[in-house]
Amino acid sequence: MRIVRFLAVMLLFAAVTVTPAAAKDTIKVGALLAVTGPASFLGAPEAKTLEMMTDEINKRGGIMGKKIELIIKDTGASPEKALSFAKQLIEEDKVLAIIGPSTTGETMKIKNLAEEGNTILLSCAAAEVIVNPVAKYVFKTPQNDSFAVIKIFDEMKKMKISKIAVLSSNTGFGQAGKVQIEKLAPEHHIQIVSNEVYDKSATDLTAEVTKAKASGAQALLNWSIEPAQSIVIKNARQIGFKGRIFQSHGFGNIKYVAAAGPAAEGVIFPAGRLLVADVLPANNPQKSVLMSYKRDYERKFKEDASTFGGHAYDAMTILTRAIEKAHSTDSAAVRNAIETLKGVVGTGGIFNFSPQDHNGLSMDSFVMLTVRKGKFAILGN
Repeated sequence: MRIVRFLAVMLLFAAVTVTPAAAKDTIKVGALLAVTGPASFLGAPEAKTLEMMTDEINKRGGIMGKKIELIIKDTGASPEKALSFAKQLIEEDKVLAIIGPSTTGETMKIKNLAEEGNTILLSCAAAEVIVNPVAKYVFKTPQNDSFAVIKIFDEMKKMKISKIAVLSSNTGFGQAGKVQIEKLAPEHHIQIVSNEVYDKSATDLTAEVTKAKASGAQALLNWSIEPAQSIVIKNARQIGFKGRIFQSHGFGNIKYVAAAGPAAEGVIFPAGRLLVADVLPANNPQKSVLMSYKRDYERKFKEDASTFGGHAYDAMTILTRAIEKAHSTDSAAVRNAIETLKGVVGTGGIFNFSPQDHNGLSMDSFVMLTVRKGKFAILGN
């Protein structure tokens, strides 16, 4: 198999195709990923993961004797680009499924298009509005944002924190998280004393964190997936905010820690177990999958595996399992098979899908992590 990589010139060509030597009798899989732009910490590891998995699957002879033809489109995190590329993948390339997009805003932009085209969509974005209400052909692999909020609030209660300042980016993910925080705070006896929305491309958030500090908040909760979340941390510490800083599950890339520098020490956030795979007990049901993916990714790309690459790993795993179960590449048959998958061990948790649940993960797919000496660690360990 020949892998054609255009990641270095993605801004010029905006697409990567991983194609078997013979194009006939393949399974076409599209991917809409923010390889460049403000969400590149998400999309770049997702693209690398899918390329790696496609290579491995095809070397084993493919699925049912058919090799995967992977077509990656770089959206740059633009919902408009995602929509345009989705139309190409569905109408021109006739893909069986689309993996991605990387962000919630992009996913919501193309959700109806996938549904109308009877094209399976396995989103790598987190907001549960993607799958709630359920759309027949739309699934997602990251854990639900309401689960993340509840895990954070439970931790706050243990720490006797009742007054918080909320910051969120003006993205689909930020907005969805803000809604869940506001909805769930009262029943968890959490008072929001400051609530600020900032631009996803912000480079200075001193004004916003100053308001948070002045509100008397005991802790700051930030909801974002962009590099700006690291600026929130730095600016908060620079102005002398002494309280706890909590982040969403969008913090799961060690590059965000590096960007925040020493200010990231002690940040708390929920995540899947991939980031702490090394310290999991040997009998953890995810251990072998997590260590295998982490080892293969880090050996190949010479960088730390991230939660976001894991979302793409899970999407491809789910798709291939469903094709094998359906023993078909008919979109309706594969879609039906996804809904019946149970006990699929992934990086984000153990997936159990149903017609009512197109995410398939439970609350225990999350573990609370912290930053300790510049690395991720299980909170309390």
